[in-house]
Amino acid sequence: MPTLDRHENVFVLDLGDGENRFHPDWITAAGAALDEVEKAEGPRALVTTATGKFWSNGLDLEWLFANADHYQDYVVSVHQLFARMLSLPVMTVAALQGHTFAAGAMLSLAHDFRVMRADRGYWCLPEADIDIPFTPGMSALIRARLTPQTAHEAMTTARRYGGVDAAAASIVDRAVPEAEVRATAVALAESLSGKAGNTLGTIKSRLYTEVLTTLRDTTNPMG
Repeated sequence: MPTLDRHENVFVLDLGDGENRFHPDWITAAGAALDEVEKAEGPRALVTTATGKFWSNGLDLEWLFANADHYQDYVVSVHQLFARMLSLPVMTVAALQGHTFAAGAMLSLAHDFRVMRADRGYWCLPEADIDIPFTPGMSALIRARLTPQTAHEAMTTARRYGGVDAAAASIVDRAVPEAEVRATAVALAESLSGKAGNTLGTIKSRLYTEVLTTLRDTTNPMG
């Protein structure tokens, strides 16, 4: 389950040490952590990382298949998590130490910046291969955060990007050795911690108005 620590001006949200799939309880815990970050005062920023082979493998498909009658509510909760991260009034950095797939990759895009391990691990949107279409909110988020060429390739081909290739495609901002991922992300977050506050939240909300409106559609989230 996600856990939150604070190191001076930087909150570090550890997503866990497994596949870090979006189980409803996991989503609730992540949301509670974001509540704590948002309610804090003074300079602050957020780094989201994980421990182990995965940063996040995305949707909890096992839970979803066993609870198909809750599908729409589940999708709404995932969209809300994306929207919350995208509009959080602090600077956010995803420290991608491991595989970042599907909805996990989308959550990374909802951060302001991404630092990825250069030598191992993949960033991937596999939906074309696993026969799960992107929701309108997911498509809007991806299109807003990637160049048109990269969004098209990533979404239609399910390409697996290593850290160096992800940096070249501007999916991530930096690709560094494994031992430097978290430290690089924390240093970047610390340097931006003074930006926190209502003005930053307003800037983000207006910058991504259309994306946030689509993600917050609870009536027809799946199009």
